Amino acid sequence: MADPHIEVVDDAASLARAGADLVTGLVHPDGPVTIVPATGETPVGMYAELAARRARGDLDTSGVSVVQLDEYLGLERDDRRALFGWMGRTVLEPLAIDPGRVERLPTDGDLEEACAAFDRTLAARGGIDVAILGLGVNGHLGFNEPPSDAASVTRPVELTPATIAANARYWGTERDVPTRAVTLGMRPLLDARAIVLLVSGAGKREIVRRALEGPVREDVPASFVRQARGTVTVIVDRAAWGDT
Repeated sequence: MADPHIEVVDDAASLARAGADLVTGLVHPDGPVTIVPATGETPVGMYAELAARRARGDLDTSGVSVVQLDEYLGLERDDRRALFGWMGRTVLEPLAIDPGRVERLPTDGDLEEACAAFDRTLAARGGIDVAILGLGVNGHLGFNEPPSDAASVTRPVELTPATIAANARYWGTERDVPTRAVTLGMRPLLDARAIVLLVSGAGKREIVRRALEGPVREDVPASFVRQARGTVTVIVDRAAWGDT
């Protein structure tokens, strides 16, 4: 366990390049790599940069497997607003990920048991190599809403008002945002061999400092990256980090 490496970059374009450089170095052609890609706006530029490198022949994604990080509950499986669809358009298709190498989170049936089975299968296959994560305004990773501790497993969750408000721009109004979701747990995320945490924008300035410099506790789930088993790299733009 080591302190996170923090890389402060000038802007979103620099963040995209720095993130792509890091991920490219972790995706090696001589063996399989299991990646968890975050949804949301912050990593979009990085995914586009990775796709451009693949198109140029600078990145081989044939050995990449993808595990879904989070998903809303209560949607049809083919709803374009579903996070799986977003991941398909932004990550899977541009990076030419084989559909047979994608693990989709369960969204129906006995979710507690289905999520437990998901965790068991993930662990049996060797866990996560690279977790690409964003930082929620309330300190969540995925939909591990506060309070979530380091032992939290994959599970259904109730979304907090802060998350619903932050996601309303994708849905129209807060009333339209689903209130329940399923998320990969903190435990499998913190067990990843490498965590890449991307943070952008002035709206994240307070929470990124709390996550990286404040107490490690469950009211800021992202603070537990400081206790992760593998390497942790935080790439943050100056708008989010500030001048110090």
